[in-house]
Amino acid sequence: MNNPHVAIVGATGAVGVEMLLCLEQRNFPLSGLTLLASARSAGKTLKFRGEDIVVKELTHDSFAGIDIALFSAGGGISLEFAPSAAAAGAVVIDNSSAFRMDEGVPLVVPEINPEAAKNRPRGIIANPNCTTIISLMALAPLHEKFGLESVIASSYQAVSGSGAQGIVELEEQIQAIANGREFTPKVYPRQIAFNVIPQVDSFTDNGYTKEEMKMLNEGRKILCHPTLKVSCTCVRVPVYRSHSVSITAKFSKEPSVEAARAAYQGKPGICVVDDPANKLFPVPLDTTGKDDCLVGRIRKSIVLDNALDIWVVGDQVRKGAALNAVQIAEIL
Repeated sequence: MNNPHVAIVGATGAVGVEMLLCLEQRNFPLSGLTLLASARSAGKTLKFRGEDIVVKELTHDSFAGIDIALFSAGGGISLEFAPSAAAAGAVVIDNSSAFRMDEGVPLVVPEINPEAAKNRPRGIIANPNCTTIISLMALAPLHEKFGLESVIASSYQAVSGSGAQGIVELEEQIQAIANGREFTPKVYPRQIAFNVIPQVDSFTDNGYTKEEMKMLNEGRKILCHPTLKVSCTCVRVPVYRSHSVSITAKFSKEPSVEAARAAYQGKPGICVVDDPANKLFPVPLDTTGKDDCLVGRIRKSIVLDNALDIWVVGDQVRKGAALNAVQIAEIL
């Protein structure tokens, strides 16, 4: 597929805008670009390579002549319009959770399982959950070397993971507290400013949230590892952008810290920043607006045998969403 005509569905949203930026920064070869959004956003213009591109209203007839359709408008929109795009001949790359666990839809992280993108009987490729992507960027090289058996993880997820409204809520609460004003949380169930909330997404019957179960279910599918065990607690923190994950990973082979660091050498998309003596370890600001995930605090577990404790950070808007989708398009 050379010089495809690309459409972005949800082009005016945070991830859609980031997709546009990734296409430009990576000099993606295009024969045409169509920007699609809801009726209320139609008519707006977005800059691309120095030109103003007019946003069109999304309809079922929007995909004639489109080769690749990047979807970032929510699961409901994807369920309604992705089949129309595929029927028109476009390959859909969907950022929502709508198709991730569908057996006929590959779930792809290009650095980990690029070959999966070739088998797409429904014409749809799914982008994984952002926390799953960031975690697996750190875990996949270790799995390749030592054989991953189980994961215990806690995530520290930025408010931009809730969209622009999450950032607005955090800023408004900080200002209200600074000025002694009362406020009522709207986006989150509790105050997020100067606080952390151990709930991301809704709870399921087993006590885990949907977000927490994604790391188990999606991790098994991406790694082709049906026996992988994962226990995860996802936490919203008052950080604007970039998610962090603390992970204890148990392996079938005995890992060493030195061998773990060596496992990352030459692996695209992941860099080791691990010099605690000099206060060098990944933090969210290090990855904001950046492509690579950063891993550090690599150490032997003092609780579990054959286990490592690691800390990984990545920009969830970029590698966790927009960039990963554009990288899939590059595979095509």
